[in-house]
Amino acid sequence: MSESPPTTPVCYRHPGRETYVRCTRCDRPICPDCMREASVGHQCPECVDQGRRSVRPARTAFGGGTAGRHGYVTKGLIALNVLFFLLSVASSGSLRAVAGGSGFGGLMGDGTPLTAWGSVYGLSLPGYLPDGIADGDYYRLLTAMFLHYGVLHLLVNMWSLWVLGRSLEANLGPLRFGALYLLAGLGGNVAAYAFSEQDAATAGASVAIFGLFAALIIIERRLGRDISQIIPILVVNVVFTLTVRGISIPGHFGGLVVGALMALVLAYAPRGRRTLVQVVGGAIILLVLLALVLVRTAVLLG
Repeated sequence: MSESPPTTPVCYRHPGRETYVRCTRCDRPICPDCMREASVGHQCPECVDQGRRSVRPARTAFGGGTAGRHGYVTKGLIALNVLFFLLSVASSGSLRAVAGGSGFGGLMGDGTPLTAWGSVYGLSLPGYLPDGIADGDYYRLLTAMFLHYGVLHLLVNMWSLWVLGRSLEANLGPLRFGALYLLAGLGGNVAAYAFSEQDAATAGASVAIFGLFAALIIIERRLGRDISQIIPILVVNVVFTLTVRGISIPGHFGGLVVGALMALVLAYAPRGRRTLVQVVGGAIILLVLLALVLVRTAVLLG
């Protein structure tokens, strides 16, 4: 009896192609088109996909995604602030919206129809056009953090956001950093609404920037890094806030406190339940801010 000749293996995905190479995981024959280079030998496409699904995505020390190192949220926030500023200048039809206003020795810009529409403002007075938050314009608590009085106001805040934001976003991840920024800005605007005169208009990203200062100190300290260069800069900004007229003291300190609280939640949430604690902590801070808004509104309308 004659023996049958040995059969040459063929690719399991392409039966017409002979091959002697096998997947190092499942041992199936694979042709050159199906080979995926691995640490040892080659694998088939299915084994490569299965391996990718079994690998957990990289995370930062605080549970965020590593895409934060690219600074996409920071860049997006800067772009949004610049867009609002251009719209504000366009709404005024005057270069005095850029510079030459009455604030800060004439270096700040004048208010515009857009800043009147979107700034923090308590309650409209008789004969005054803008409505206030107590009149139902609650959107002002968000829009105010994207509006600025002049190009100097914008540039100072955007430079600070660029420096602070990239570091925090890289450490926290995009989602957590975005939540921190918005909560700090909201906290500053709520404080400006709750503790300022009802006819005081407040706008600017500095309410969120102060929150980022506090957060950077807490996050860097949690990582065991030196913060000796950060604290003097924050102290200078605090002194500047307390001594220069026209700056919202409640807004800056409100952003500082809320930014610090949210950073503590993000930095010290227990690892086993980190995301849950961070979400619940952020939600509690948000609810407290909303309660403060309702109390202030009741006082103004009472």
